[in-house]
Amino acid sequence: MKDLYRILEKLRRMHGEPRCELKFSNPLELTVATVLSAQCTDERVNMVTEKLFKKYRSLEDYIKIPIEELEEDIKPTGFYRNKAKSLKSIAEEIRDRFSGKIPDNIELLSQVKGIGRKSANMIVGCAYGKPAVIVDTHFGRVARRIGLTELEDPEKIEKEIKEKFPEGSWLPLSLLLILHGRYVCKARKPDCKKCELKEECKFYSKGEL
Repeated sequence: MKDLYRILEKLRRMHGEPRCELKFSNPLELTVATVLSAQCTDERVNMVTEKLFKKYRSLEDYIKIPIEELEEDIKPTGFYRNKAKSLKSIAEEIRDRFSGKIPDNIELLSQVKGIGRKSANMIVGCAYGKPAVIVDTHFGRVARRIGLTELEDPEKIEKEIKEKFPEGSWLPLSLLLILHGRYVCKARKPDCKKCELKEECKFYSKGEL
């Protein structure tokens, strides 16, 4: 087993405290921001939601608004027609199945159409502060490079991380690996000079990066 706490310490030195870069003040806002973040930068999503969250404050706001107006409001995030449909569908399902409350249970939330397991982990972990492993492309890539897993499938990676490490480390590790993958350990051109995880990185040691 890798020295998890040493890895976390190094990641904190590079990126600061674990954080979600999507701005939100409640579970509904994070759910919306997570949907909008698909194939869009967090920075652009935050620019859109700064106005959006002043206009849409409840599930009913998303349900009742004409879809054309919602599309226009989220247009800068891209794929706005599909995202608008998804937001309306999610809002209706949350209202009808869960009495208007975003579930704080990963298994339940991941069953909602339009919210995958990765998003469910993000929402439950960051909005409710519960243990969660957020396996996005950044997490998977960095975890493989530093030897935390050799798996490719996100759900299998999630299961392996949960089996290997204590649940108190799941969310901090997830958020820090995502930050590391976003800013340092990039897919094509990792910035190894800035990285403190060279000792742990099997790709770096093999000269593959």
